[in-house]
Amino acid sequence: MKRVCVYCGSSPGRDDGYRELARSMGTALADRGLGLVYGGASVGLMGEVADAALTGGTEVMGVIPTVVQDREVAHTGLTQLICVNTMHERKTLMAERADAFVAMPGGLGTLEELFEVLTWAQLGMHAKPVGLLNGAGYFDGLIAFLDHCVAEELIQPRHRALLKVAADPATLLDQLAACGALE
Repeated sequence: MKRVCVYCGSSPGRDDGYRELARSMGTALADRGLGLVYGGASVGLMGEVADAALTGGTEVMGVIPTVVQDREVAHTGLTQLICVNTMHERKTLMAERADAFVAMPGGLGTLEELFEVLTWAQLGMHAKPVGLLNGAGYFDGLIAFLDHCVAEELIQPRHRALLKVAADPATLLDQLAACGALE
C-alpha cells in the first residue's frame, strides 16, 4: 500500500475549518486506499486526520518521540505506533515510510518538516512529491513569500515548482498522483 506523510498541528487551531480540512484529508486518503504516516498524536489536527483515516478503514502509522509522547498524547488506536528517541529519528522514519508529503495548517514543527523535505527534494535526496494543503488560505502568506524568493532569484523556479499547492485534499492528491508517486 502507498502512504502519504501528513504534517499538521498538534493543536486544533482557532478556526473549526482546520479540523474539517484535517478530517477531509484523512477521508480522502482512505477513499483512495492510501495509508497515512504522521506524528502519532491523538490531539489537534493530527488526531483529526488520523481518526478520519482510521474511520475510512485505511492503515495509519504514527511515529512519535518518547520526549513528546505524553505531551502530544500518543494515539493508541493506530494500525501501528512507533516510538523513537529523537525528532530526527521521527522525521527520517516518516520520510522513509512515505511516498509523498502533505503539509496542512500547523505551527513551527509543521513548517520545519515541510521545508526539510523540500530541501531534500531540491538536493536530489528523494524524488517524492511535496504538497501544501492551503485550506482557508492558511498558507497564502507563505506562498507569496516563496514566490517573492523566486522573484529575488534566491529560489530557482524549478525548485519552487517542487511544492504542489491546492485548497482541497482531492485536488492535491490528484497533483501528487500526477507526479507518479501514488499510482
